[in-house]
Amino acid sequence: MNEMAPATRVRSGRPRVLLVDDYPDAREMYGEYLEISGFDVVEAANGFQALQRAVDENPDIILMDLSLPLMDGWEATRRLKADRRTSAIPVVGLTGQALAGTSEGARAAGCDGFVIKPCLPEDLVREIRRVLSLRTPPITAASPTIPSPSTT
Repeated sequence: MNEMAPATRVRSGRPRVLLVDDYPDAREMYGEYLEISGFDVVEAANGFQALQRAVDENPDIILMDLSLPLMDGWEATRRLKADRRTSAIPVVGLTGQALAGTSEGARAAGCDGFVIKPCLPEDLVREIRRVLSLRTPPITAASPTIPSPSTT
């Protein structure tokens, strides 16, 4: 994952994902899979960092853990949607709490999609692609290229 300062980053042409999760292991696992799947990944560990990284990095989509320290993902999403600089960035809410009404609450807070953790990385990629396809014009990530075995 790319941890470089915003001023030194150059867009690669791949969709940029802001991955917000307070667990480093989750960021590492999902981040690596997202990069293999054709996305650039930037990270944040709490809601305050998410707000700043969203402004600095202008991601194509934000994956927001809703249970975060300092400022939770619910409040961070509401603030992102209220800020003209970030309001158009789609947010996919991530939570380990599969309680009735959680997905409706996430949508009310401004989430454009919702995934219950733990989830398979490919399910997360599927939801990211679904949400990005709804944008005008749609944003797509190239499918990973798998080298074919050489015939020598």
